[in-house]
Amino acid sequence: MAHKPAADAALTREKSGTPSVAVAFGCGGARGLAHIQVIEALDELGIRPVAIAGASFGAIVGAAMAAGMSGAEMRDYTLATVGNRTAVLNKLWALRPLSVRGIRLGQFNLERILRAFLPPAFPAEFSSLTIPLKVVATDYYGQAEIVTETGDLFEALAASAAIPAVFMPVKVGDRLMIDGGIINPVPYEHVIDRADIIVAVDVVGAPEADGSQVPNRIESIFGAGQLMMQASIALKLKLQAPTIFLRPSVGRTGVLDFLKAREIFASSEGVKDELKFALDAAFRARA
Repeated sequence: MAHKPAADAALTREKSGTPSVAVAFGCGGARGLAHIQVIEALDELGIRPVAIAGASFGAIVGAAMAAGMSGAEMRDYTLATVGNRTAVLNKLWALRPLSVRGIRLGQFNLERILRAFLPPAFPAEFSSLTIPLKVVATDYYGQAEIVTETGDLFEALAASAAIPAVFMPVKVGDRLMIDGGIINPVPYEHVIDRADIIVAVDVVGAPEADGSQVPNRIESIFGAGQLMMQASIALKLKLQAPTIFLRPSVGRTGVLDFLKAREIFASSEGVKDELKFALDAAFRARA
């Protein structure tokens, strides 16, 4: 059930002096589809962020929002593209390196995949976006965070979402980039001075089981990454927390479980009302 006080509060937001909102979408691969629920809630409240920051898949979703797509449009497009297993596998097969047989992790050029899977009208440059966007990537050899907000959008998104061992690193200029979530899982500090209310969304997740099962090699790698990222997030929250911090329920969704889009949307549905309650409280506090 929709939260009526939050919906009612939305009616006053067109007035001058209304608090501004900025959003940061975190990394998490397929779990990042839960970000779309957050965008739908903002749409339903009539809230348009003044700035967006994103890491990895969160940067891709943030770019779609900054380009003008609604949450409902993102949901429909996601289900139409990754809801068909055969179509997805055929596209990936066509994009595999010609020098190898089969489909193997670590061989794919993510920029080519993004161009194949994102909507045809998706902007090619940051300058075409309607909301300022900051995309976070990790400079592998420079051991530093790189924030991009101008230039080639596809290159920046590919660099930000280049999950190690899954996709090839992305060369940007003379630097080699990997997933931005490695160094900054939820980059809310990059918009914290851009709005009155900051919404940060964490979909990193964590290993879940009853302890009776020993994870396999791949599960161990990704699980260890989740633990390190959550430690980083916990430290950031102690140092400077955003106004609203959300952790949508994503269950045991794997980083590459995009074919489970319907399940991800179902499990994370509750974050919409959670955000509406939180925004209602934040707006009342500033009234």
